[in-house]
Amino acid sequence: MSERMGGRAVHTSGAPSPAGAYSQGIVAGGLLFTAGFGPQDPTSGEVPQGVGAQTAQVLRNIGAVLAEEGLTMRDVVKVTAHLQHLKRDFSAYDAVYREFFDEPCPVRTTVGSDLMDILVEIDVVAAVPGPKVPS
Repeated sequence: MSERMGGRAVHTSGAPSPAGAYSQGIVAGGLLFTAGFGPQDPTSGEVPQGVGAQTAQVLRNIGAVLAEEGLTMRDVVKVTAHLQHLKRDFSAYDAVYREFFDEPCPVRTTVGSDLMDILVEIDVVAAVPGPKVPS
């Protein structure tokens, strides 16, 4: 983890390495902000077929960044998702998404986007618990 003004970068080998000038995650102001992750397997670089399989891999990638900070999907407060084919793929994406989040689910924005040879990209914001105060 490296420092930057106002935040600390988070890196894990459990998620794909950045393909450009960005961090996998940044912790700042009690929140963890992740990059937008695609469905690449971090070990093989392979991309699964279909929006359901891609959604699951994206959320596993995000889970790895969260885990690097001791967080889980329960700590996620905001999700932004981009679908290549919003109308066609929303139901299949949402069905897999529901497997990763318990009620109450985080707030979410899902939009249609022109993605680079993938069907789904997701980024999240998670709350980082502060130090426990003795009672």
